[in-house]
Amino acid sequence: MQFVVKRDHLLKSLNFVQGVVEKKNTLPILSNVLLQIKDKKLSIVATDLDIIFYDEIADIKVITEGSTTTSAAILYDILRKISSNSNLNFNLKSENKLSLKSDNSDFNLLCLPTDNFPTFADDFNGQEIPINNKRFLKLLNKTRISISNDDTRHYLNGIFLHITEANGKNFLTGVATDSHRLSSSSLEIEDTSDFRSVILPKKTVFQLCSLLADNNGDLIMQIIENKIQFKIGKIKLVSKVIDGKFPDYKKVVPTQNEKSLIVSSKDFVSSIERVASVSIDRKEGVKLSISKDNVQVSVNSANSGEGNEKIGAKFNSENLNISFNSKYLIEIASEVEDKNLKMNFKDPVSPVLIEDAADKNSYYVIMPMKI
Repeated sequence: MQFVVKRDHLLKSLNFVQGVVEKKNTLPILSNVLLQIKDKKLSIVATDLDIIFYDEIADIKVITEGSTTTSAAILYDILRKISSNSNLNFNLKSENKLSLKSDNSDFNLLCLPTDNFPTFADDFNGQEIPINNKRFLKLLNKTRISISNDDTRHYLNGIFLHITEANGKNFLTGVATDSHRLSSSSLEIEDTSDFRSVILPKKTVFQLCSLLADNNGDLIMQIIENKIQFKIGKIKLVSKVIDGKFPDYKKVVPTQNEKSLIVSSKDFVSSIERVASVSIDRKEGVKLSISKDNVQVSVNSANSGEGNEKIGAKFNSENLNISFNSKYLIEIASEVEDKNLKMNFKDPVSPVLIEDAADKNSYYVIMPMKI
């Protein structure tokens, strides 16, 4: 195998590969990236057995075809330090030695034969579902903040993608919850006849967010029995889905919360961040003392002191005192696009509904804390 490729083209692919390969792996081959020259194209493949990343580079000079695998982390680190737009000359000297030359640099990288690299023969023959790239990225960003890290309830360790209906329209809806908070975001979708609900794992969600943020091409989604595939241009990301049943989340979404607070999103986030600075572990919680025209935000830490701040607001009820986990509240409020956020309360102990006037298809639920 011998070929020449531009450093920038290969580096872009290897950047995504870093998020897929496992750094500490019992199987050394899974720390490697597969490089294959075939049909005048360079294929790049990486996997951790749950996620598979494929990319293809056509703009290369092929001398001889072939394939090998080498350390993804080492190759990426070398390429980052080589000057932009350089030509990379790869030459497979033997089964376990890959030569890489560029400008005045000369490296010999250790390889493992491709025989041990996992092979994948999934046939994604289902319906191709086109999705708006930027809207789907927004949906993932708004919901991923509530993904649970609790491995005992593995079905909460991802985003539940399913179809919902409202006003005669179909929506692709993403929901995540860790039982302390819940995020839901939807985007309108045309054809839903072949869509089956899936729980997209957390690692896949984060990889997909990176891909969508860096690629503007059309996004195509396909689902088979226990896997999902996303295609953007030449890039493919295939992932296992979480085997489990997502709970009926609609039961916890409040419908009778009549007390509404409207406050500047930016001021609210800044204020909580400032007063929470006195709490070292951020677990003490932030207390909101709400009155007709302002909110007092306060944190009282037994170990490090207290912080108080008052911001203007509008509240349509009698005074209310309620407390939240400051980190959860900041993360939700930071996703609100409108200049104001609306919090709907029932009482100091019931779930609170947070709405975004700029995005009617997204909402958040957060449980109060007892402090």
